[in-house]
Amino acid sequence: MKSHKSPCVDLCEFSGPRGWCTGCGRTRDECKQWKKMKPYKRNTMEKELKVRMSKMNIKDKSRP
Repeated sequence: MKSHKSPCVDLCEFSGPRGWCTGCGRTRDECKQWKKMKPYKRNTMEKELKVRMSKMNIKDKSRP
């Protein structure tokens, strides 16, 4: 079984929209739960994180 590496990039700052980390896109609770998540939930979360990070990048680029 493939092990899922944490999406953490050691830039933990939870000032993003909805309390999302600006480094990985997770919330504090999602970070805490990561190791206990089932593989299906982690896969779903990884897909959602891509969407979240793209939303944050779009907002950052629109700032003057």
